[in-house]
Amino acid sequence: MEKGVFITFEGIDGCGKTTMQGLCGQLLESRGKRVLLTKEPGDSDFGRSFRQMLLHTQMGEMNDATEVLLYAADRARHVDKVIRPALAQGMVVLCDRYLDSTIAYQGGGRGVEMDLLWRINDFATGGLSPDLTFYLRLDVEQMASRLSAGKDRLEKEAPRFFARVARAYEDLAARFPHRFVTVDANRPPEEVFSQIERKITEFFSWS
Repeated sequence: MEKGVFITFEGIDGCGKTTMQGLCGQLLESRGKRVLLTKEPGDSDFGRSFRQMLLHTQMGEMNDATEVLLYAADRARHVDKVIRPALAQGMVVLCDRYLDSTIAYQGGGRGVEMDLLWRINDFATGGLSPDLTFYLRLDVEQMASRLSAGKDRLEKEAPRFFARVARAYEDLAARFPHRFVTVDANRPPEEVFSQIERKITEFFSWS
């Protein structure tokens, strides 16, 4: 059986991850690939409860430890019940956010110790790392104009929070150049996807 491929989409809120994930899925399916589109948090059998707790504003304030461990629990279930089974079937898994989001948001944004976050996530995922990560780099100043009025708990954070998150993503891209592909997400969607399409074509060695 063909080996599965794990591809993630990362970036600050409003960068267009979900749109690019969908377009990438269409491209891969047009080339005969079996594709699974999934997301974090909340895309496992009991993930909706995690998503409710993590993102809905009515939950109120949440301390850093609670936030980190809820994300890790959701990810552990997601990997075990969704991602690994799909990879074992030889599918291409396209995931909207994964462990790099925790490093960027809880590490960069919240200031939680990075080494601790890596250890927790290594335990939660069993060491499963993406084969390819598209980092959609968006200027923080552009973010506000792209978000809807009904912002979730994280989207309501101040611009300085997202500036720290963006810096953490830049650090991740520099640390893991073998899997990170930085894409200029300030451009129109068709130009953004053109950058992704070129890398996908190269990655799968399509002529």
